[in-house]
Amino acid sequence: MSEHVQVCEVGPRDGLQMAAGRMPTDAKIAWIAAMAASGVTEIEVGSFVPARVIPQMADTDDVVRATTQIPGLIVTGLAPNLRGAQAAYAAGAHRVAVPVSVSDGHSRANLNRTPAEQVAEVARIVEWTRAQPRKMLVAAACSTAFGCSIDGTVPEAAVLAVASGLAAAGADTISLCDTVGYAHPAQIRSLVRAARAELGSKVDNLHLHDTMGLGLANALAGLEEGIRAFDSSLAGLGGCPYAPGASGNIVTEDLVFMLESMGFRTGIDLDKLVATRALLAAGLPGEPMHGGLAKAGLPKTFRMAA
Repeated sequence: MSEHVQVCEVGPRDGLQMAAGRMPTDAKIAWIAAMAASGVTEIEVGSFVPARVIPQMADTDDVVRATTQIPGLIVTGLAPNLRGAQAAYAAGAHRVAVPVSVSDGHSRANLNRTPAEQVAEVARIVEWTRAQPRKMLVAAACSTAFGCSIDGTVPEAAVLAVASGLAAAGADTISLCDTVGYAHPAQIRSLVRAARAELGSKVDNLHLHDTMGLGLANALAGLEEGIRAFDSSLAGLGGCPYAPGASGNIVTEDLVFMLESMGFRTGIDLDKLVATRALLAAGLPGEPMHGGLAKAGLPKTFRMAA
């Protein structure tokens, strides 16, 4: 059997937070359910932030409660602080994703905290979740790990310091995030290699954007360094409201096509996955949608990995 690669769909959170319109709750739940039916087993369905800040996420509580009823689906909610993590837990989320910006400028713009203060907040979240009767994983995300549109270059040493702090704080997993899509493959290889040398498999995920058109090339570089989990967004939606110039995530359909073509198993049926784009388009009329596979169709030479 081929090696498995985990694809985590983040469109309902990262994708929709930058959408011009607001997707109705029922439409959002139906879209998530359809992606799960295609074989996607991990979906970040929303963020627990004030509706006045990101109105597209006002229904996250309802979305989490509904989607945790989907058999076999791991439901993640993003939370920037302990209050949000507590809300995610109350709604039944299986995992909470906590963003920790490495660059000071993005950290203050996005969270109104320094990176060190946000690492301390992760420690508070871990301490609280471990005291609860139901287990909820804490997934920490090193945002702006490969560059920042506010501060510019982010030193590798700064990323490693934050990642080490998150490991010490008790985070279950750590993701390296190219929040603004500035990374190139050599940079991916260097940082992933250094982070995994220091922290091992706890650094298990890459969150990539395609601002410069290098998203899949960067995913390949991550694969070569041992990463076996990637965030992506259906139709390439995505971006950060506090990172000027950030554009969409890597396209889930194109990522799955690349992985399966290379012999990695994802467990995702591409025909069914591409079909879910219709639900996204219906729920967000006029929203730009991206992706080479949806435009070209599956090549006749394509075979799913065995």
